[in-house]
Amino acid sequence: MSPRKQTVDPAEGVLHVEWPLFGELSRALALKVSREYDPDLVVGIATAGVVPGAVVAAMLGREFHSLVVSRKYRAEEIRDTPAILSSAPAEVRGKRILIVDETCDSGETMRLAIGAIVNAGALEVRTAVEFRTGSFEPDFHALATASTIVLPWDREVIIDGELTLNPAYAEALGTK
Repeated sequence: MSPRKQTVDPAEGVLHVEWPLFGELSRALALKVSREYDPDLVVGIATAGVVPGAVVAAMLGREFHSLVVSRKYRAEEIRDTPAILSSAPAEVRGKRILIVDETCDSGETMRLAIGAIVNAGALEVRTAVEFRTGSFEPDFHALATASTIVLPWDREVIIDGELTLNPAYAEALGTK
């Protein structure tokens, strides 16, 4: 997995997100959504958008599903552009949908997800992210920042049965 922005600009910095902050941002995002939109169902963009999506769905008391949109085709193959790797949930037909992801920069992933959900027959679609890091403007976001985001589940990976700092984040974590 690569950092949420591809390069680290020292002027923009790195935002190391710990679990308590992640929880508070999920809470803030759910509150923002609840004040302006009443989705019937929440769809999290897998993989990282599943975590905030499930939290937001639980707080709103709504059903949760996922949609796999990824730059990874196989573990060893990274694409320059994302692709949809699963079907949109059939349950979206005729419903108001909230699509949730963890970050949004260019909007490529979100646009693919929106298209898949609309093509599956959703009545209305809105978007929400924890971190807006670029030019794409989702309907809802918890925090806008130009910083590189290091999420709690990305910081460490298991290699040979041991928790190890994620090599993909070496530059962002200052260990390179």
